Amino acid sequence: MIIIAGENEENIRLDAYLAEVMPELSRSKIQGFIKNSDILINGSAKKPSYSLKEGDRVEVNIPEEKNLKIEPENIPLDIVYEDDNMLVVNKPSGMLTHPTNMERTNTLVNALLYKFGENLSDINGDFRRGILHRLDRNTSGLLMIAKNNKSHEFLAEQIKNHTVVKKYRAILKGIFPEDEKIINLPVGRNPNQPHKMMVREDGKESTTILKVTNRFKEATAVELTLITGRTHQIRVHTSFLNHPVYNDTLYGAGKGKVSTQEQVLQSFFLRFTKPFSDEIIELEIQPDEKYKKVLNYFESRK
Repeated sequence: MIIIAGENEENIRLDAYLAEVMPELSRSKIQGFIKNSDILINGSAKKPSYSLKEGDRVEVNIPEEKNLKIEPENIPLDIVYEDDNMLVVNKPSGMLTHPTNMERTNTLVNALLYKFGENLSDINGDFRRGILHRLDRNTSGLLMIAKNNKSHEFLAEQIKNHTVVKKYRAILKGIFPEDEKIINLPVGRNPNQPHKMMVREDGKESTTILKVTNRFKEATAVELTLITGRTHQIRVHTSFLNHPVYNDTLYGAGKGKVSTQEQVLQSFFLRFTKPFSDEIIELEIQPDEKYKKVLNYFESRK
């Protein structure tokens, strides 16, 4: 298996990255493979503590363990768009995009394998079949899926060049003061809490365009366009400005008066070029039930 490290993987330890990419293997087992030179970086052996760089070629040469393969599951899929090379699905809140060490069932990949079998790209390994980009578990909305490796590369190039337009809708805590704002703050991993990201001077350049769509007494409805696509970018940017996404307990929002499954955040719009053509595809979905529940609460109290 060959994996090319992306910009979001830069400066992550090799063993930590592979533990995420190959959740079927324990961290200690991965470290053993690295020490035995079963895993190479750009053709050379490295230590488990090696810090990845964007573009690194990670070559994994270990025997597959059949009993650890991900199982297809008959989980309904909301397919918004499909052609011979790709599809776009509407992932519900509460569903993981792909399996992890702790959870190997009820993910989007399990559902994709049941419906499409081997007709999914495998560039990122079996546990991420077809996956081009991710949404957090409790973020709902549109995700592009590649049916083959050539379309995966075609679409991944658009993501890398920031030509895919991704828009989100969210409810923020408090009253955001500006109607529009370009948020340009570097984002990197939190050294004290590796599962979180933070604004930091040595982080990756990160840009979000925020537009207010409605204001309430205690909250603000916004649309957000991602210019870059860092991990947790919207959640980090809005939290840093003291207006975290409503109910985003990981980034300081606390629990609001309206109970929801964590953050009220939805990827509702995608624009991209259809693989192997010049055709532009634009997709937009309606607000999900979580967003509508919170919106209705605040609208009724205006």
